[in-house]
Amino acid sequence: MALAIALGTATLWAPPAQAHGGAAEMVPLKKTLEDFGATVRWDGFANVYTLSRNSTTVRVKPGAKTALVNGQPLKLDMPLVLRHGTAYVSRDFINQVFQSGLDKTFVVERTPSPLNPLTADEIKATVDILKAAGRYQPSFRFTEITLKAPPKDQVWNFALTGQPVQAPRQAAFVILNGKKLIEGIADLATRTVSGWKEIEGAHGMVLLDDFATVQAVIEASPEYAQALAKRGITDVKKVVATPLTVGYFDGKDTLRQEERLLKVVSYLDVGDGNYWAHPIENLVAVVDIEHKKLLKIEDQGVIPVPLKPTAYDGRDRTPTAPPKPLDITEPEGKNYTITGNTLHWRNWDFHVRLDSRVGLMLSTVTYNDKGTKRKVMYEGSLGGMIVPYGDPDVGWYFKAYLDSGEYGMGTLTSPIQRGKDAPDNAVLLDATLADYTGAPASMPNAIAVFERYAGPEFKHQEMGQPNISVERRELVVRWISTVGNYDYIFDWVFAENGTIGIDAGATGIEAIKGVKSRTMQDATAAEDTRYGTLLDHNLVGTTHQHIYNFRLDLDVDGENNSLTEVDPIVAANTAGGPRTSTMQTVQRTVATEKQAAQKFDPSTIRLLSNPSKSNKVGNPISYQLIPYAGGTHPIAKGANFGKDEWIYHRLSFMDRQLWVTRYNPDERFPEGKYPNRSSTDTGLGQFTDDDQSIVNTDNVVWLTTGTTHIARAEEWPIMPTEWVHALLKPWNYFNETPTLGLNQPSK
Repeated sequence: MALAIALGTATLWAPPAQAHGGAAEMVPLKKTLEDFGATVRWDGFANVYTLSRNSTTVRVKPGAKTALVNGQPLKLDMPLVLRHGTAYVSRDFINQVFQSGLDKTFVVERTPSPLNPLTADEIKATVDILKAAGRYQPSFRFTEITLKAPPKDQVWNFALTGQPVQAPRQAAFVILNGKKLIEGIADLATRTVSGWKEIEGAHGMVLLDDFATVQAVIEASPEYAQALAKRGITDVKKVVATPLTVGYFDGKDTLRQEERLLKVVSYLDVGDGNYWAHPIENLVAVVDIEHKKLLKIEDQGVIPVPLKPTAYDGRDRTPTAPPKPLDITEPEGKNYTITGNTLHWRNWDFHVRLDSRVGLMLSTVTYNDKGTKRKVMYEGSLGGMIVPYGDPDVGWYFKAYLDSGEYGMGTLTSPIQRGKDAPDNAVLLDATLADYTGAPASMPNAIAVFERYAGPEFKHQEMGQPNISVERRELVVRWISTVGNYDYIFDWVFAENGTIGIDAGATGIEAIKGVKSRTMQDATAAEDTRYGTLLDHNLVGTTHQHIYNFRLDLDVDGENNSLTEVDPIVAANTAGGPRTSTMQTVQRTVATEKQAAQKFDPSTIRLLSNPSKSNKVGNPISYQLIPYAGGTHPIAKGANFGKDEWIYHRLSFMDRQLWVTRYNPDERFPEGKYPNRSSTDTGLGQFTDDDQSIVNTDNVVWLTTGTTHIARAEEWPIMPTEWVHALLKPWNYFNETPTLGLNQPSK
């Protein structure tokens, strides 16, 4: 199928030159290529145009009869020509160079992976199956329509041998019907509903149409208008409502547990593009989203709304000169290929897909070790996260957002912008998810893939000998989700030496509290800043945490693994000589799930080991687990709450950095499947309650990492990205330095 472009009213020019026996119709290069989505750069010194679009780079000189497409020559039907300083190409130029077949990045998938996400047609088919079965009702709202993955052993067999799975293609769905929550399975092959179960006592996710519901409710409420009028606000249309989950407080918040509720904290739009800077403080509306009505208003007194315009995009600043271009080019094409949803780079192979709840998911991760594909990880993703605040005031005490479990971070995917959110050499991949109506929704530029220089892999200069150094390359798979005021960037970073990094970056806008104090010299400042930092006149950034948990179904050279701990110790010297002490190590195997759940002590080496496999000298093959591998904010060593807080009854994952559980395909989320308004821990607390043995079994590692965010002036009105890093590092997995000879020229 030819690539189509819309030329619109672009100027056409027919030169006297002939192409295929007739005058070639010419179009302006820059406008035509940019309308097509390509970047155009001119190098006057080299007299060459460089055209880039996703995985294809084209270099062409004026008048030349050939172009270089990813480093390979391509004969052109008509050369690029210059006329009155403007470059023109033939109308067929785009199809000719971008469909030349010289770009080898994308490869046709001959046998679809069983983990490929549901297509748009399969999402539609799921709803059609429910209708045909007489199960569908117009009031249904879908919190999830997603792939029901086949059994793990069949998927691994496909990844290693290419043998198709025997399990049928199925879709799992979760439905909200009023307060009722229903989950089930649709068999896409037999077009039957193979599961249907109502979940008692559970509240489903907040859906996108709930955002519109709360806005409409407050705009229609006379009581809310009266509360606004007390604050000098007469136009409710300028009030922006944020729908917030209410948590659980055992009735102390006077809210009925069976009702489907959201709390609404609002902001005033003053026209500066940053309503977050204008909080309507001490005013909370409680909205019944099932019946779409205001339940009550909580008003603890007027705090004047800060009205100073505070744009966060620089619109009110004097523009500065842009930096000189930084070109990142791959003139000979990519070092990776993408086959369907499976990515191959150097010695790595893995499958990529987007999930509506946890976002980016990587599966069947293998490392090709001298011709043998070795298992590393069956599945890795964000498991869940929480952003708890520490202020007890009426508009803050309930704020402890479970961003993925309550709102669905995949649904809130933010499109990635090349050259800004990812480097120019990134390949951007679209995704398809089901929306709340059950219809397929396209997520453009949802995932970025790019290779980068990452410093020297190794270096040594022996006296009198040639220098030995090798470049390190990394492959990054990036996904970004915007949840209200915060934007979260998640990178999975693969190194040629077998290391996998997981980087979580937080940016966006601080959650701001309106206060009376203008400066720290005001009499009210000490009380106003008890729970945060004064960032601007009358604005406090409230202290909170960003705590991430990553679900890592590691299969280190096979499924049967154990958690091993290695402690360096100081021991007495009993071997004689002048030394009085020695450095030794003590090693132990962790027996059960509860013993594995622990706070992270960086002095202890924690390994997921394969007791039945060893390297050439007999050391067990392992991967090291490091939840904190550096960061730019203070680490969250645990949740900053008293032990009598109800949040501890609901969530255990946030307070311990390492968990290991026996593999169970139904145990997917550290906060439980339905955490909205939950009263008990149905996640890791429940998963570890039976305290199963984790010795030489198929295990899942859960790494908790994060920051305690104490605000600072440099983060207002917009926050530079702050990162935390986790790391999975091979530990006696290989027999030697795995990158020896990897980047050397062939002989």
